[in-house]
Amino acid sequence: MPVQTLSIVCKLRPDDASAAALAATLSAFAKGCRFVERNTPAGIANKFALQKLCYADLREHTGLPANLAIRALARVAGTRAARKTTKGGRAEHGRGTSAQYDARTFRFREADWTVSLSTVHGRVRVALDMADWQRFALHQAQPTSATLFARRSKGRTSFVLAIQVDRACSEPAVAADVLGIDLGRRDIAHTSSGRSWSGNQTTATREHYAATRRSIQRHSSAKGTRSSRRRCRQLLDRLSGKERRFQRDVNHQISAQLVRQAKAQGCALALEDLTGIRERVNEKTRSTAERRRSNSWAFYQLRQFIAYKAALAGVEVRLVEPPYTSQTCAECLCLGTRSAKAFACPHCGHRDDADRNGAHVIRILGLHVNQPRGPVCALPKGTRQGSHKPSPSDGGN
Repeated sequence: MPVQTLSIVCKLRPDDASAAALAATLSAFAKGCRFVERNTPAGIANKFALQKLCYADLREHTGLPANLAIRALARVAGTRAARKTTKGGRAEHGRGTSAQYDARTFRFREADWTVSLSTVHGRVRVALDMADWQRFALHQAQPTSATLFARRSKGRTSFVLAIQVDRACSEPAVAADVLGIDLGRRDIAHTSSGRSWSGNQTTATREHYAATRRSIQRHSSAKGTRSSRRRCRQLLDRLSGKERRFQRDVNHQISAQLVRQAKAQGCALALEDLTGIRERVNEKTRSTAERRRSNSWAFYQLRQFIAYKAALAGVEVRLVEPPYTSQTCAECLCLGTRSAKAFACPHCGHRDDADRNGAHVIRILGLHVNQPRGPVCALPKGTRQGSHKPSPSDGGN
């Protein structure tokens, strides 16, 4: 049976002594990660090999308990393994803002809604500040891992704990129908059933934050005082968090409604696989503003939210190839022309909203994507001939 891991983020309410111990532990954890990164060959990405090289020195250098030292080694190993497929260089393991806990260093107790955490000053028991939905999510759960975070705002430090909970997921039923979803920027999502979520509010909010950042950056120039530059940096950090939380909330709401609709109708969900679309689009010559809008499009986060919510609800998600989905006619499967929000097919005369037409094409592909010989709705022979030559990188909006 498949398992879905959820992170339940809860605030901690430590007393002064516990807060000091948690802060010292986060600082020691970050110090340990930097120590391992700087004192071991960069090519080693196996935590057991790293442990043999520097475990004793790591504990002596940082004062970390045994199991937290192991978690620091595991973090460096994971970072190096992930970095192998990207650009080289050493990772910066931070300013002491997070630490990973496992079953030996973390205990959750539902009786009084507290957690026990290992620190450099021994074990501390801390109360959780929780809402009803967090209590429901953790009811009768037996979590064995968590991540401790420190958040600094207005000169104060608060602590939160992301508790990992495993949930068993039922196998998705084989659906006879598919709900096609066209993702984009004008409409964040448009379904083949005709429902859509406009991106106007998201675009306007992002533009507001971008303009505010530009204004703050002008005031934080070298001509400003040292204290004013520091306040500007703090304000930029706070604005960045607000924008990120806004986008995350929007994606949570849209993904929940999409999965709920598919569950009620007994449908699978079909989405375009937009992996690599930013790299393809950025090859084109565009204005700085348009490049910023495109690169801030959080389509991957929305897809991830849809995937994990669908897994919990037992709804199947099917990914289809994006080329030509925005330019194919949903009626005759011939190539048409798209202009902004309008789609027109010169072969059969079909006209429709471009996003709705694209969602129907994605639905057709989703219906047949699992066929042994591939999608049966491949473009008919000869449809690519003519004056209109679409880009193979077409997908999304």
